[in-house]
Amino acid sequence: MPLNDERPNSTSSGEDQGSDVESSSERCDSMTLNSDLECSRDSFTSDSSSKHCSPSSSPPKTLTLDEVMESARDLFNLSLSHEIVINRNFHLEPNSLPQDSLLKAVRDNLQKAFWDILEAELNDDPPEYGQAIRLVEEIREILLSFLNPGANRMRTQIMEVLDMDLIRQQADNDALDIQGLASYIITTMGKMCAPVRDEEIKKLREGTDNIVTLFKEIFRVLSLMRADMVNCTIENLRPVLQRQSVEYERAKFQSILDKTPSALDRTTSWIKSALEELQSSIAPTEQTNGPGKGQPVVPGPFQVLNAAFIRILTWDYSKSPPPETWMTDEIRLQEIQWQLQQCQAVNEVLLIVYSTIGGPIQGLPSLSDRLKRMISVLLDGMHRSDFNLEESLEGISAQICCELNKSLTERSYPALTPALQGTLTGQICNITQKDNPIRTLVEDRVQQYFMALISDPKPQSKIEQVPAGLTAIKPELAIIGAKFISLVNYNKTVYGPFYADILRKLMFSNSQPAANPPQNTAQDSVTHN
Repeated sequence: MPLNDERPNSTSSGEDQGSDVESSSERCDSMTLNSDLECSRDSFTSDSSSKHCSPSSSPPKTLTLDEVMESARDLFNLSLSHEIVINRNFHLEPNSLPQDSLLKAVRDNLQKAFWDILEAELNDDPPEYGQAIRLVEEIREILLSFLNPGANRMRTQIMEVLDMDLIRQQADNDALDIQGLASYIITTMGKMCAPVRDEEIKKLREGTDNIVTLFKEIFRVLSLMRADMVNCTIENLRPVLQRQSVEYERAKFQSILDKTPSALDRTTSWIKSALEELQSSIAPTEQTNGPGKGQPVVPGPFQVLNAAFIRILTWDYSKSPPPETWMTDEIRLQEIQWQLQQCQAVNEVLLIVYSTIGGPIQGLPSLSDRLKRMISVLLDGMHRSDFNLEESLEGISAQICCELNKSLTERSYPALTPALQGTLTGQICNITQKDNPIRTLVEDRVQQYFMALISDPKPQSKIEQVPAGLTAIKPELAIIGAKFISLVNYNKTVYGPFYADILRKLMFSNSQPAANPPQNTAQDSVTHN
């Protein structure tokens, strides 16, 4: 009877994950970043990069099923190791299926059929022990899997007591003590389990006379013990993975790339889009004489890479998965994007309120805080597909008007006129339009803030320096910025050589690089972030 599958689970908050990413990034920076990215810098303009810094790829080929399965295993291992390193609260727990799911109904029916067969066999006269013996054999293998390699004494004892040949002989002669076997199994489980499971073992010892129910409970507790064992292994592996995470993740991704040459297609397209956007936004050189007259300015490779990172903040996950080099952080990136969207909307509403009402509500931090909390609560979950933003903004407008009228009246100011309330409501509801000037302004300022963080060699000094107009969301923006820059730094550390190879091919494969390409502070930042 198989145990329930374990599934990954995380109980960390966004702040916890952000701090974990940051600490992991700092460890990686001190170990490998300088040497790797110095080599990456050379590879931008060289066609003969070393193997360490220029990832290899193969010509297109037809993949066998074994290669596909091996790549899938490499991807799973890469994702698992990344999650263990980044999220210190990552753990596994027995899978609990939704109550009304089809999968749970199927599983429950199969398990019921199994236990019904076992009960029917044991109630026969004479009893039939075939199903029970298979059950004991499976339990024996589970118990043996819990043992450390050096636990020879316990291993020998389990093999002697749960000797399957002897048990079969006893069953053939109707001399099998199934209750005694269950008692030994429970005692052995008590020696192996974590202290947190002592209460469960006590309940088993106090168990029931119904042997089928007892075995059901044994398997349930074994499932919990197996999850405990896996989580203990994760905790023991975490320090090792943290020391070797960059090399391990890079090697695993290279292994995937060797088997699946198209594994960088989305990443290449992502960087290429950033390059084309930069090229279209840079005016031709202003030289009047010489061979460079009228030629477009070539953006620096680090400038292109930083622009690509900024694009991740607005990635549309409903249209396309993220670049392959970001797949292990997809959930974290989505959470950052959702938080940022909500912060931007809160800031937009506050800007409209203060620019519309003006002097009577200026210089009142308590009012500003109340409005901000109220707007944040009413916009919570705005990323969900079933969230009606227009309806919520109408409700927010009504609440704001009530709060403003109350504040104005308390300070002997006239209440808002119906016309002014209508204007305020219309402007707030209009931020759903992509070309809304307030929305465009806030989004541009937020982009400037994140670009400043990515481009600075010491981004921590810029975390609190938000652009004008974003003061209302400064605390939230600082938290989001710290989490995002930590993810970016770790990503650059692991995948820097792959980015260098892509940029070299995109920017310098068909033409010689400019003698003095324009520099950007982002170039230096890559070797320090």
